[in-house]
Amino acid sequence: MRGINSRFRALAVAAALTLGTVQAQAQEAATDAAAPAAATVEQAPSVDAAATPAVNLANMGTRPDAGIGQPQGGWQIQPQVTALGQRGSDFNTALLLIMGVITALVFGLLIWAMFRFRRSANPVPSKTTHNVFIEVVWTLVPVLVLVAIAIPSFKLLASQYDPPKADLTIKATGHQWYWSYEYPDQGSFGFDAVMLSAEEAEKAGEPKLLATDNRVVVPVGSVVKVLVTASDVIHSWAVPAFWVKMDAVPGRMNETWFKADREGLYYGQCSELCGTKHGFMPIAVEVVSKDKFDIWVAARQTDAGIEVAAAPAAADAAAAAPAVPEAAPAAAETL
Repeated sequence: MRGINSRFRALAVAAALTLGTVQAQAQEAATDAAAPAAATVEQAPSVDAAATPAVNLANMGTRPDAGIGQPQGGWQIQPQVTALGQRGSDFNTALLLIMGVITALVFGLLIWAMFRFRRSANPVPSKTTHNVFIEVVWTLVPVLVLVAIAIPSFKLLASQYDPPKADLTIKATGHQWYWSYEYPDQGSFGFDAVMLSAEEAEKAGEPKLLATDNRVVVPVGSVVKVLVTASDVIHSWAVPAFWVKMDAVPGRMNETWFKADREGLYYGQCSELCGTKHGFMPIAVEVVSKDKFDIWVAARQTDAGIEVAAAPAAADAAAAAPAVPEAAPAAAETL
């Protein structure tokens, strides 16, 4: 009996040791499987922080392009980057063609009449006093030409003052002699935009008399409403590449808008005589992607001490992420 009991005890001890070894191995496997996931979770903030670029509050680093957004040094209108501006540019071209045809026709008739009715060819002058057909033609044709010009002109004018629903609102205030801006939709942070000196502009690689220390930053493809006013005298907020020009009047809030279809850096100037330094209050508008705009806005809000609620998308993503399975049930199933 003692031998049998000893054998049973030995078998029991061996079974217990075997079971303990299996459980230990299962726990080690579960720990090894969970370790990479934990490491990934711990490293995620550092990856995001490394991927987030440093933000310059003054601008988003867009370089000027000599082909757009600034004077071209010729007689032509600047290349337009808004649909409304392109309509205006096309209409201007059409008017030039109409004017050219009328001018050529008038000069042609004048030269023909001078040659046809010269004294040597007509020793006896005609005594014709009027011609009904010609009088009807030279009255009716100009009227029709003016009507043909007026219809698209009125449509273009109405489009300038009938903006679509705005995606972003900016308030521009003219001062002697600089501009200040405010973003009411983003917590009402604001800043001043003062012209860079010739040396500063050259160092920054921007055209002199057009570069500013802070740029207006807007997202591409968005309808931007600009509320324009002034604090002292009448100014005018004008950006030729957007087909925008609006007077800034003290005590009055005027409104204009634009929708830039191309990223880039676009310059403008005050277009109303406002004092001795009228020519030294430029405008710089930087059109960037929506992601870059959001980054810039967040940096501006942080700098201004504006608290912004956490994005609901992050919370939704965290809630939708699958939970890591616990190791204990897996070990139990293995056993």
